[in-house]
Amino acid sequence: MPAPVDHDTRRREVAEAVWRVLAETGFAGLSLRAVATEMGATTGLLTHYFRSKRELVEHALEVVHERTAPRMQDVGPPAPGLEGLRARLRAVLVDDAEATVLSKVWVGFWDLALADAELGLAEAARYERWRDRLRPLVDEALAAGELPLGRDRETVVDLLTAFTHGLVVQALFDPDRFPAERQYAVLDELLGALASR
Repeated sequence: MPAPVDHDTRRREVAEAVWRVLAETGFAGLSLRAVATEMGATTGLLTHYFRSKRELVEHALEVVHERTAPRMQDVGPPAPGLEGLRARLRAVLVDDAEATVLSKVWVGFWDLALADAELGLAEAARYERWRDRLRPLVDEALAAGELPLGRDRETVVDLLTAFTHGLVVQALFDPDRFPAERQYAVLDELLGALASR
């Protein structure tokens, strides 16, 4: 009689293997076979958990969210206004090895999301949730006079979102030009420009 299988433990093992594959190859290299090889298992074992590559991709996204969440939580309760924005935006920059891997995985996912309407909608919703996290901080900065009255909140939120994610891509492609200190300095320049009257 075969030994009983602890499915929670097995799913954690699968999640860790999925993460290792993503970290090494991105979503482009994610497959049932690649994860099975990483686990030293058969693809048959994985088909007990995932009936298709799409289910595997959905699970991989859950794994990425789990890996990303601590970076956002480490920021803690945001300081008000511009200081809160600075802390929140720094949390998405490529400033250590873990952030580099997370960012590479997310950028790799964009290719799938652009080619798949359902995944694209999910990614658009993720960006909307990100903007929801920035809006109260922008409102506080406007109310405190840290941003000039008359600045449009949605334009500021869109600028910050586009800028920081563009900076992430630049840091991935040219890490020597954009080490963490340079990313922070460029972000501070943007916040200073937005604050100027």
